[in-house]
Amino acid sequence: MKAIVITHPGGPDVLQIEERPQPKVSHTEVLVKVAAAGVNRPDVYQRKGSYPPPTGAPQDIPGLEIAGTITAIGNQVTRWEIGDKVCALVTGGGYAEYCHVPEGQCLLVPGNLSFMEAASLPETFFTVWSNVFDRGKLQPGESLLVHGGSSGIGVTAIQMATALGSKVYITAGSDDKCKFCEELGAVKGINYKTENFAEAINKLTDGKGVNVILDMIGGDYTPGNISSLADEGRLVLINAMKSKDAQVDLAQVMRKRLIITGSMLRSREIGFKSAIARSLEQYIWPLLVSGKIKPIIHTVFSAKDAAKAHALMESSKHIGKIVLSFES
Repeated sequence: MKAIVITHPGGPDVLQIEERPQPKVSHTEVLVKVAAAGVNRPDVYQRKGSYPPPTGAPQDIPGLEIAGTITAIGNQVTRWEIGDKVCALVTGGGYAEYCHVPEGQCLLVPGNLSFMEAASLPETFFTVWSNVFDRGKLQPGESLLVHGGSSGIGVTAIQMATALGSKVYITAGSDDKCKFCEELGAVKGINYKTENFAEAINKLTDGKGVNVILDMIGGDYTPGNISSLADEGRLVLINAMKSKDAQVDLAQVMRKRLIITGSMLRSREIGFKSAIARSLEQYIWPLLVSGKIKPIIHTVFSAKDAAKAHALMESSKHIGKIVLSFES
């Protein structure tokens, strides 16, 4: 099979097409002929050599989400049959013509979505569900602040939380991005280049703060996050793009009875990811079928142009997801 390979750590141009052996499935895995693969920021970190894959995952083929057709199944697989159209969260190896996946991490492609659209779902949908709803325990009627509102994570969080009855605020780096997020369902977009987000949240909430914050920035955003949380608020960290080091006002944490938590999904066990898939299947997939939640795709690149896709990801000029197509 053809695969997009990280030939050595470096810039986007180190991504090259190479021939690799087609994966074999274990007893509880399926083999998917990949039609499309989503591009995510962890792929960029892996390409640069700063985010090594977990043990057992392909070390030089990135890609954390795919969509395509099942072509082989292990002898203990019970959920799927050859020919089923699925999308899936994978630990790596998604930038290839074939990818093997634990059966529990697959979800049926909704009939109203293309493979390109379906490939844009797993990484952000699994991440948002696990962190906003499982860890952050966001409830209907509560409020959520999402940093990076126009990112793949951001547009997913806006739609999920709004559809399930919560009020969403976001930060983004331009007025156009803020406007897009508001049209998608956010109550207010805050341009972090022209406004102090903590001051803006204080005004927007009449000084009460928000119940949950989903943060992928870290670093010097942390004091503003702490001051933006309501009593009993939850700060959920999923990345630290600015810095892993932060100043925390412990007095505020104690006074407001705050919870600071976070997670990394990629290295979690199959059973954990499979449980998220079943929650998505129950609560979110019907909203995709009805059109209440929709994929937001900025650009689809041919797989041979993976370097261009990574360059766009690093520019942060996109709104929504970037996808690679393996369809000829």
